[in-house]
This record gives sequence, structure tokens and C-alpha cells, in this order.
Amino acid sequence: MPFTGFLLFVLMLLPLVFLQRLLHREIQAVILLITRSLPVTIGLFSMLFFPGVFLHELSHFLMAKLLRVRTRGFSLIPQTLPDGRLLMGYVETDQTDVFRDSLVGLAPLIAGAVFVAYAGIYQLHVNTLWDVLRHGQIELFWMGLGFLPGIPDFYLWFYLTFAVSSTMLPSESDRHSWLPLGLWVAGMLILAIAAGAGSWMLQNLAPSLDAFLYSVSLLFGLSNIVHLVLLFPFFLFHRLLVYIMKMDIR
Repeated sequence: MPFTGFLLFVLMLLPLVFLQRLLHREIQAVILLITRSLPVTIGLFSMLFFPGVFLHELSHFLMAKLLRVRTRGFSLIPQTLPDGRLLMGYVETDQTDVFRDSLVGLAPLIAGAVFVAYAGIYQLHVNTLWDVLRHGQIELFWMGLGFLPGIPDFYLWFYLTFAVSSTMLPSESDRHSWLPLGLWVAGMLILAIAAGAGSWMLQNLAPSLDAFLYSVSLLFGLSNIVHLVLLFPFFLFHRLLVYIMKMDIR
């Protein structure tokens, strides 16, 4: 089916954005209900996601250096913004052209996807489970799931996969150059199609791009599974705390 990779990419990306925000909210609520302290909650929440935040900001920094974009500040200290949002880290860079700015903004997603792929394939071996499921061997799939906790350092790699995948999506400030670049690319595509290159692109470029998006969507799918596995217990624990304490966090 043409554009299967693109459709799967969209179907996996949208739930990841939703699940990430929902899980972060549940975790913050649980910590705040237990500690009754906003500074302590911010500190513990930031510590929980520190590996992902570190990779996120480091990827910005390294991509900027690679593209010869000057950096003016680097911080991993969490800050509460005036609108109430939590800023867990940042890298300040000079504004350049839309191409380099877009790549610097995209760096966390690239680095995060590479890490999740490494952890999933070489440490957690979920590619084997995917092949089993893809061939309809459901019983063997469930048996494989039961063996996962027995993998050496399983819980460490599961945690790192969670922390990285939950912080790898570019922030709003990371995406500020994507619209101009997207418009530029769209304009070039329209000109190419008008010049008669549409059929050539569908035959030569579209399959490679679709295969790439399919691979990325599988990584997003793994991240979705990790978020779902953690969301359920945090959701229940949050509701249990509300029931016991007769109060909730708004």
C-alpha cells in the first residue's frame, strides 16, 4: 500500500504526544500529593527525566557546533516559567538560516530515536517480539513478553528508554523554523511537479522516504507502549491518593 509508512508515522506520533503529556501530568500529580511541596516536586520530576533532558539538550548543543551555529547558554537546571510551564533545560543559540535552525531543533528527535532503536533492538530485543507478532504467533509473543524482565539490566534499559522517549519530542521553541522550511520544501515540490518530475519522484524518492517513516513509526510505537505500561499504574496510584487524602491537584 502506497504511503503506508507515512500513515503509520502519523498514527504513532499523535498518541505519543498525547500519552507523553498525560503521563507527565499524572507523575507530577502523584509526587505533589505525596510531598505537598512544589519545589520538591519539580526537583524529583526533573531527576526522573534527567537522562532524557541531558540527551535532549546535548543533542541541540552538538548539532549547533556541527553546523557552526554559535551557542550562548546551556542549562540543565529546571525553571518554572511565568505561564506555569516547567522548563527542564535549554540551549541558547544564535538564529541563522531556516535549514540550520531546523536541524538544531530536530536534533533531540534524531538522538532520541537512535537511542530508543539501540535500546529496543540490542538491549530489550523487542524486534524479535515484533517479528513474532507480525507473523501472527500470538502465544509465542506473550511468552516472549514474560521473558523480558529476565533480560540482563532490563529495568535499567526500560527506564532509560522511557526517560529518553518521553523527552525527545522537540519543544515549541525547537520548532520555530519548521514552518518556513516546510513552506520552502512545499514550494520546491510544487515546482518539481509542475516541471513534470512528479512521476519520477513517486517511483524513486517516495519508496525510500516511506520506508524511513515506517522505521521511525516503529520507534514511536515502542515509545507508546512504554508510556502506556507506566501510565496505568500511575493513574491508579493517583486516584488512590485522591481517595485517601480527599483532595486532588488542579
